[in-house]
Parts: sequence; structure tokens; C-alpha cells
Amino acid sequence: MAYDEGLAHRIEEQLMGLPDPWEGKRMFGGLCFMVRGHMAFGMVGEELMVRVPRDEWAELVTRPHVREMDFTGKSLKGMVYVAAEGIDDDDDLTAWMERGVELARSLPPKKPKKPKAPRAARIPRRPRD
Repeated sequence: MAYDEGLAHRIEEQLMGLPDPWEGKRMFGGLCFMVRGHMAFGMVGEELMVRVPRDEWAELVTRPHVREMDFTGKSLKGMVYVAAEGIDDDDDLTAWMERGVELARSLPPKKPKKPKAPRAARIPRRPRD
């Protein structure tokens, strides 16, 4: 699924002032933004996907333009989708982004990944008779 390029541009403009290291990665059929190595929020289509504290999740999904993330067909507690109408205003977008960034900052530092060993060359097998 493609994501909204205009929304991606709005997000990246706001991230420029963030003191933490961040990066965008293609995930979940959209674009996710990682802060300090942890997913903070992302976008799928025109919706913002936000990582939220589990203890706030039940209240947040009752808000207008917010729904549970059910990417796998099963509700993912700690993740919500915010419809385009809920982030039309830059202040609303910023508030949701900050919620995800705050959660990412609260998580323990990620350990650096070990570099993957190069794969051994595959030896062609003889076809069976």
C-alpha cells in the first residue's frame, strides 16, 4: 500500500527540529519513523499510525478519528490509527507525533545489531531422475 507523500513531507518537516536521531523505514505497507531505534509512529495510506502507552490505548480508541490498529486482523494494543481528518491541522499532527516520540524515548536503548555474515554460495544440485 502506498502512503500519502504530502503527509510524509509534513512529518519530515516537523521531525527536523527533533533533537533525537530518527529515520524513516518502509514497514507495514507504509512508512514508519523510528526514534532512537524504536518505532514511534508511521503512516499507511492517509492515516497516521501511532505507538501509544498500553494503559492509555482503551481511552484513545474512543476519540474521534481514532481507531484500533488491526493490521493483522487482530487488535494491536499500544497502536492506533488516526484518520486524515484527525491530523489535518498541524497542531493535531504534532500532538500525535509527540505522543509516539515520547513513548519511543521511554524505552530502553536498543542494542546494536550484529552485522549479518555473508551467505555461503549455493551449490547447484543435480536434478533428480
